[in-house]
Amino acid sequence: MLAGGAAQAAGRPTLRVCALYPDLMNIYADRGNLLVLGRRCNWRGLGFRLDASGLGEELDGEHHDLFYIGGGQDRDQQLCAADLIANKRAGLHTAARRNAVILGVCGGYQLLGHSYTLGSQEIEGVSLLDVHTVRSDQPRLIGNIAIRVAVTGGVRDDGERVLAGFENHAGHTRLGPDQEPLGRVLRGRGNDGSSGLEGAITGNTLGTYLHGPLLPKNAWFADWLIARALGIDPGELDPLDDALEDATHLSARRAAGL
Repeated sequence: MLAGGAAQAAGRPTLRVCALYPDLMNIYADRGNLLVLGRRCNWRGLGFRLDASGLGEELDGEHHDLFYIGGGQDRDQQLCAADLIANKRAGLHTAARRNAVILGVCGGYQLLGHSYTLGSQEIEGVSLLDVHTVRSDQPRLIGNIAIRVAVTGGVRDDGERVLAGFENHAGHTRLGPDQEPLGRVLRGRGNDGSSGLEGAITGNTLGTYLHGPLLPKNAWFADWLIARALGIDPGELDPLDDALEDATHLSARRAAGL
């Protein structure tokens, strides 16, 4: 177990999180997303358990509510991709069938799709999202980004469901014909710099290129993920004093040009 949480109130649920390759897939402070999930559970008196699954370890898809994989350098991503296929693909598909939340950021997002092509090499993904990614020789898609998202509930944006963050990727991701994007680009480049789409979502499996990290800048989305993973409506979560979190979100939106 990587980290525990404050003692929970009697009868309150525990969010069980599994981080895949937290030491290798942690570029741009992606591990901060896990810290936010833990803190927001602890502040509400909810239990929080964080475990890791690394190279060579088989993944049991039955024992966690939320699975998370961050971004990494190409070399580390290739190592993790081979291990995902050998040791974790079956567990992730089991998790998806039981509606556990699976969140991939940047490289993690790419590995949730069918493939990531690097020159003549094609890296196989776990095919939970109908996306293909090709590393482009064009300038990287980099900068602040804001998207209007397709999820519902837990809204803290005066009716606008907006995620704001930072993107930095050479991969160009294309969605299959029936694959829903996570959102539509308001400012920034998104999946491929031209489609106007960002990320992908199928059921409770989500992928996005938003770093920064994502959840400290979008506390409402952290709550949405927590509620979704626990099988409750976001409105059932106890409200928190989010003055600092709201200011952080507004700052990220302004940085993106909103």
